[in-house]
Order: sequence, then C-alpha cells, then structure tokens
Amino acid sequence: MFRHILLGAVLLAATPVLAWSEPQGQRVEVNGMTMYYEVSGEGDPLIVLHGAYMNIPTMGGIIPRLAETHRVYALEFQGHGRTTDIDRPITYQNLADDVAAFMDAAGLQTADVFGYSMGGVAGLQLAIRHPEKVGRLAAASVAYDMKGMQPDFIAFLPNLVPELFVGTPFEDEWRKLAPDPEGYRAVVEKLIALEYEPMAWEDEVAAIEAPVLLIAGDADTATLEHSVAMFRLLGGGVMGDLGKPLPESRLAILPATSHTAVIGQADLLHALIEPFLQGETPKGMFE
Repeated sequence: MFRHILLGAVLLAATPVLAWSEPQGQRVEVNGMTMYYEVSGEGDPLIVLHGAYMNIPTMGGIIPRLAETHRVYALEFQGHGRTTDIDRPITYQNLADDVAAFMDAAGLQTADVFGYSMGGVAGLQLAIRHPEKVGRLAAASVAYDMKGMQPDFIAFLPNLVPELFVGTPFEDEWRKLAPDPEGYRAVVEKLIALEYEPMAWEDEVAAIEAPVLLIAGDADTATLEHSVAMFRLLGGGVMGDLGKPLPESRLAILPATSHTAVIGQADLLHALIEPFLQGETPKGMFE
C-alpha cells in the first residue's frame, strides 16, 4: 500500500500475474539507484506507480488496459522488483523525487500519473513537490493524514516487525526479481519505518493544482470520512445541476472492496480512470 505493509505483502503473494506480452524492460540511473521500468502502448504519457512490496507484474491487469490508449511508463520503486536499494530511507517525499528524476532522465516534461497505495501517496507528493510535472493524478487507496486511518489499522501497527516477512514465502517471491537477494530485511525495515513517517498534509493537498481522481474501497485502510475530506480539500463535494461546471477532481468508492481488493478490479478501475484522464464528464439532465 500505502500505510499497510502486511496487506501489501499479502497482495504480492496473491495477485495473479496476467498473461500478456510484456514490453522490454529498461533501466536508468536515478538518485544513486538503478531504476527498472517498462514502457508499453502508444499515446499521451502515463506513469504507473505500484504499492509497497509490489512490482510491475503484481499490479495485474490495469497496466495493459491503460496501455491500450496511453504510452505507459511503469516504474519499480527503490528496493522493489528489479530496482536496486540504496542507503536512504524510503519516504513518500523521496519516492516522489525519484519519479521526478526519472521523468527528467526519460525526457518527460509532464505526464499523467496513476498510483496505487504507496504509489498513490507518492503521486500526491509528486503533485505537491513537483506540480509542473503532473497533468492529472489518479490515486487509489491513499491518505494525507494518519488521523484518517481506520482504528483497526492504528491498533495493528505495533505488530509490524521484520519477522512477519523475513524467511517467509514473501521473501522467496521478492528474491525472484531482486538485484540483491540478500537485501530483503533492509527493505522490510525501511517499509516498516515508513508506516511511522509523519503525515499531516492538509494545506499541501489543498494547494494541489492538478485534477485528482481519488479511488478508495469502502473497506479500505483509510476511513470513508477521510476520503471525503480529501475530496473536499481538492475542491469536490459541491452540488451539480446548477449551471456551474463540476470540479475537475473526482471521488470513486468501490463497493465491498478492501485495500488489497482495489487493484485486482482492473475493468472497474479502467472504467473510472480512462474518462478522468480524457477529461470526460457524464452529462446531466440540464446540460
């Protein structure tokens, strides 16, 4: 994810890798690491950012769906997949700066972004720290303040220890792609530390200029109230049908959907993300 490493680890083991023709992988030096990424499709550029403990394959079917109409740049973050780890904490700000540096290296002045969980929060920070680089941002399962997390999640945090992951099948899966097969514990420790990084970005989120599509499950790790509050910070939550254009930011709540179930619904995600990226708005009766 985003703020739930255990769920992210379960997702890594459980998400099926779909049978599709993967593009040739590429590597680029970014902020002292060798970042792995894949490019697929044709059209306007779209950067895809995965969640914690994930990689490009475990994002499932959403990447090939988006590649039908976009030139998709799917990245693997520090210490994830085939990207090397470096002697630096994993923070949302660092991840956002890595994406910005990647865009410079790839010659992308501006791109749309879709991020899930940890990748979605990194996308928020990218829009905050590098606003000139983000066209539209679709962010799934995100939060901007720890106060918005579910009480059960907060209660679970003290149970997050490296032994939940080290020496388990999660490590076996990670080793299959990792440049340093012995570096798993170091990455786990950084991701656990990420769970305790301060998050209180109300003013920064309210200042985001890019249109944002927020996607959340109705049983996600952040509360529904928090998702609505974030939507309002972005200018949403007004009444339509009064002759005024709707705000460009949007909110979508997926029914009967937990945090890890969000990314597995590729068709539903695509049906939400694609019209948003195209700037399409459903027509009301009075238009």
